[in-house]
Amino acid sequence: MAPATPSDYRELARRRLPRQLFDYIDGGAYSEATMAANVDDLEAVQLRQRVLRDVSERRQATEVLGQPLALPVILGPVGLGGMFATRAEVAAARAAEAAGVPFVESTVSICSVEEVAEATTRPPWFQLYVMRDRAYAEDLMARAAAVGSPVLVLTVDLAVVGARHRDTRNAMVGEVSAWAKARRGLDLVSHPRWVRDVAVGGKPLTFGNLEKAVPGASTPDAFRDWVDSQFDPSVTWDDIAWVREHWDGKLLVKGVLDPEDARRAVDAGVDGLVVSNHGGRQLDAVPSGAAALPGVAEAVGDQVEVLADGGVRSGLDVVKLMALGARACLLGRAWAWAVAARGEAGVAHVLEVIRADIDVALGLTGTTDVRDLTPDALLLPD
Repeated sequence: MAPATPSDYRELARRRLPRQLFDYIDGGAYSEATMAANVDDLEAVQLRQRVLRDVSERRQATEVLGQPLALPVILGPVGLGGMFATRAEVAAARAAEAAGVPFVESTVSICSVEEVAEATTRPPWFQLYVMRDRAYAEDLMARAAAVGSPVLVLTVDLAVVGARHRDTRNAMVGEVSAWAKARRGLDLVSHPRWVRDVAVGGKPLTFGNLEKAVPGASTPDAFRDWVDSQFDPSVTWDDIAWVREHWDGKLLVKGVLDPEDARRAVDAGVDGLVVSNHGGRQLDAVPSGAAALPGVAEAVGDQVEVLADGGVRSGLDVVKLMALGARACLLGRAWAWAVAARGEAGVAHVLEVIRADIDVALGLTGTTDVRDLTPDALLLPD
């Protein structure tokens, strides 16, 4: 199959990856209703087609937090990336740099922030959780600053971890019996290409940013208890001041759905926020990104920059979210599927497809610049 869309790469990833890893990327929390709504609600948004306008020149370049972007897309943080393809974070960062967009390094990436930075000339952004071990979080911020990361993306919707039933069924979480471990092992070895390319060729398969926290750990499973223990339900908006003490660059908070929380983010002094429900992987039965975005954007106005994620499967989705109030959009599963299927080339192709989609959508909505997108580009219900 010649992939034409991110959804095509999803099918290629499903064929290539062990089920436990594919379900980790592909799954959501509880009944996965919010995960589905992220896609369905975006599909339901209609573009307003306009004709006989001069759209001979169309511009996708924009700026986010002072950083120029060739198109209004950012590769968002995805945990365990290097388990999907050989040194996947490096591959994705290279594709992002070639396309002129940022890559966000996850705290729980396989490749360390230093490895990613060394492989590119444009330092990655860095994603961080507010950990119980504040000293280690401070060390991570220092490491990100040392490689030149311009933006810290603080994920704030993980006070507690949602139940991801696919992971439970695949014995990725909870108490694991000997039989379950055997089934997981069988799942892995039944994918010999993955074993050759990733399990063997992609070593070391450790959380590169956390190696100092768990010395001697040699697999992601060995880090699991420490990582799970670090999510801190006591975090409040007051902790933004602590982050500011240790981070001199731009600060985004990711995981905002409620307008009141958006106003609190402004009061806390952040530079921007990401309207996000964690890809439907945290609390189910909450609004989709597309549903939450207009209220959040209205609440903050132009006081901070508003980004969005959730269900982006095409450049048309990017245009819709921008028309609803986002300055740019983050991709998660789209790049994870692509890197799992075809490495750096897959990510590069997905970004090219999205760029082409945006170009068509601009031309046929009569818009010449992505920065001019407003609700006027949509057919909104009365």
